[in-house]
Amino acid sequence: MEFALTEKYRRYASRRRIKSVLWLVCGSILMSAGFVLFMNPYQVVPGGVYGLGIVLHALFPSIQVGTFGLMFDIPLLLIGLKVFGRMFGAKTVTAALLIPVLMNTMTYFIGENPATMFGGKMDLSNDLFLVCIFGGVLIGAGLGMIIKTEATSGGTDIVAMLLVKYARFSFSRGVLLVDSLVVIFGMVVLGDWRLPLYSLVTIFVSSRVIDYILDGASYDKLLFIVSDRREQIREYILERMGRGGTYLKASGLYTARDKEVIFVVVSRGEVSMVRSMVHEIDPTAFVVIVDADETYGDGFKPFPQKE
Repeated sequence: MEFALTEKYRRYASRRRIKSVLWLVCGSILMSAGFVLFMNPYQVVPGGVYGLGIVLHALFPSIQVGTFGLMFDIPLLLIGLKVFGRMFGAKTVTAALLIPVLMNTMTYFIGENPATMFGGKMDLSNDLFLVCIFGGVLIGAGLGMIIKTEATSGGTDIVAMLLVKYARFSFSRGVLLVDSLVVIFGMVVLGDWRLPLYSLVTIFVSSRVIDYILDGASYDKLLFIVSDRREQIREYILERMGRGGTYLKASGLYTARDKEVIFVVVSRGEVSMVRSMVHEIDPTAFVVIVDADETYGDGFKPFPQKE
């Protein structure tokens, strides 16, 4: 009986790993296609290392956008591995290396001139709004699938994680800061004041698609964590994530032993980070994650003003 259960678990774990790899690869392909088909040819800069690559490619046309992305990703990955260690998983490294390779390969076969791509049948030079919509959908779908495997695409996500650790930023604010700087840099270099507006459309669409893929319309998550190693988890939440939390007094229904449950609210993008961290610190921990329809207070939305 015990052998049968062990074998069943192994098969389940194997299927889960295969599914995770497929989602990672498909997500990388979709994200690469979003940049190659829509962002790169029209010089729309949606932030991130690949947005920065689009700007630098305009200055140095002989170097592809994917190559610039790889040039930024490799040192950031090394820093991430040094600072965050095993929490910085192999899937993030795989995605960060796979995406630029796919982008350069697609660019080689498809080209990057809208007038010649697919015989000019996909030239959307006169309808950049459609470019932002469809580009945002593909990038958001790809990134959502990658995040679903508990990985990231590297790049600005790593910078945001470093800002969380050393500058006490929230993860979402760190991403917003870095992406905003990239968009402003693109506006200055490319000389088009409309660029931030188009970029905002792409960022908005991609973020909504990511939300949909990850699970529904709730933006924040409530986590209830029961662990015998709560001090280590507490240190991570306070020091590395820059979040607060609350200890809730509780007692076990079966053991009647007093416990302290960690109650914390995080953004959707931080959920996989916390989940991986808790599993690494205490594999026997008990974690419940639920949606938060609205969250008010420090680090989240301000309270609405009375009318």
